[in-house]
Amino acid sequence: MLRMLRPVASLLTGTALLLVGVGLLNTLIPLRGLAADYSGTLLGGLTSAYYAGYFVGTFAMPPLVRRIGHIRAFAFCAACTACVVLLHALGSNPVVWLLLRLLTGITLVGLYAIIESWLNTQSDTGTRGTVFATYMVVNLCALALGQQLLRIDDQAFVLFTVVALAVCAATLPVLLTRQAQPQPQATPKLQLGLLFKAAPTAGAGALLSGLAMGAFWGLLPVYAHRVGFDTTTVGTYMSAAILGGAALQWPIGRLSDHRDRRIVLAGVAAATTLIALAALAVGGREWPALALVFLFGGMAFAVYPVVVAHLVEHVTTENLLAASSSVLLVYGVGSALGPLAAGALMSATGAWALFAWFAGIHALLAGYALYRCGVLQRQPVRERKFRPMVRTTPAAMRLLRARTVPREDGQPGPA
Repeated sequence: MLRMLRPVASLLTGTALLLVGVGLLNTLIPLRGLAADYSGTLLGGLTSAYYAGYFVGTFAMPPLVRRIGHIRAFAFCAACTACVVLLHALGSNPVVWLLLRLLTGITLVGLYAIIESWLNTQSDTGTRGTVFATYMVVNLCALALGQQLLRIDDQAFVLFTVVALAVCAATLPVLLTRQAQPQPQATPKLQLGLLFKAAPTAGAGALLSGLAMGAFWGLLPVYAHRVGFDTTTVGTYMSAAILGGAALQWPIGRLSDHRDRRIVLAGVAAATTLIALAALAVGGREWPALALVFLFGGMAFAVYPVVVAHLVEHVTTENLLAASSSVLLVYGVGSALGPLAAGALMSATGAWALFAWFAGIHALLAGYALYRCGVLQRQPVRERKFRPMVRTTPAAMRLLRARTVPREDGQPGPA
């Protein structure tokens, strides 16, 4: 395995450093917004601005990479991200922060796209599955570790500086790599009509998952702080949720390999609804809250990968990248709208509204998935095993593509 990963070791090291900083930033922004007396709606708006930037960057960054190459583009995006992060520490004007979050989304999606497309070209069909699995582990563990950096200091400038240092450090192994830069790849076309025609449950699941998970990243630290957790415990609370997502995706996915994925999706969404209601009842009791948020993360993080696995079973190989890019776009739209809606609810009714939002969204998803099962019994276009998924860029799907594709005689052949 180590031999397989040697060509991409520098990229994975850079990814780990980058995501440690991003993990800290994801929690630091809402906590500093709370300290600045931002309303729940404005706190949600900060996350929405980030996902809006993510959408813009998905289309704006590929031309930059084609123009100057992967290494220069990575250094450029990292330098921009570090500058934007440090600008947060110079003041708390909400309009400025909204603009900064927009810019952060643009530059970070550029970094993710560069990393994922490079990993794809540096791994062959025999090692791609191992590389993607390692990337998933690095992704989630680094995000969880980043939460613990809240223990370093409670001063905003110090913590924003730590984020900027981690982002800058991420460039070092990438700049030192001796691996050849990949050729830029064309951005897959979006086909929303294909998505909702081939797998309506996947489209609805991506939208609803985005509505929930956008609020999760932007407002869960706010909820934890408002129910009485100190800054250190907020970091532990977020780490527990992320580690739950890392721990439970695989067993849930394996279960979905042996059942109609819509049934599994409905079961996961129903379980998430019940866990959210239990977390709502527990409130600020630390140990029960940590246990429940671990389970919540495990269930909620599994929704999108099951959605993608369901989609992949019902589209042909030539339409796979277009459909997966479309499902990621739908997820992004939900991620931009979810924090605004949930933040407004929290402003109007209190912190408890966040888990009520989670419960309502997942109950709706469970009901829709069961409805689709009753409307249509269907067989997959092809068999496809579950893979854990990251919700970053369309380049991630290239890493996840099958190592074999069906030949005309129905037997597997080389991809």
